[in-house]
Amino acid sequence: MPTSEILQDKLILAVDDEQDVLDIIEEELSESANVTLHTATTFEKAQQYLVSYTYDLVILDIMGVRGFDLLQIAHNAGFPVVMLTAHAFTPEALKKSIELGARAYLPKEKLGSLVPFLEDVLKLNYQSAWKKALDQVAVLFNKKFGSDWRKSQEEFWNEFEKKLTLEDAAIIK
Repeated sequence: MPTSEILQDKLILAVDDEQDVLDIIEEELSESANVTLHTATTFEKAQQYLVSYTYDLVILDIMGVRGFDLLQIAHNAGFPVVMLTAHAFTPEALKKSIELGARAYLPKEKLGSLVPFLEDVLKLNYQSAWKKALDQVAVLFNKKFGSDWRKSQEEFWNEFEKKLTLEDAAIIK
């Protein structure tokens, strides 16, 4: 597997109440980049890390570790955050992730493509990263919830998508 220059020497925090998920994240990252990975299985430990270090990227589970509370802390600190979920894979959780400042949203079933996903989050601007992530998530949401899953929050999704098309894709150096 090729090494990731984008993730090289990054400090990443991964938070999940399931140790096996953290092990998969660690394995995925260690195969492609020389990263320093901190892991936490509780809200309290994650909160302690978030106030003690400056992270290049934070990966948060939604359920089990109060992921939305951690998202607010990480976002306020200026850290790019990826929400990772299996149980909270819903249109409402996606919307809340966007509203609270997450940079992307990844279902756990896609952990095998974690590295390219994280590379996109770090190299693309906010709008481009979300556009790409949303394109991938929408396919899964359409299968699970039907093609009209945005209907109940149509105004929100229309406004959000307008923002995504305002700027051309830009690589952040």
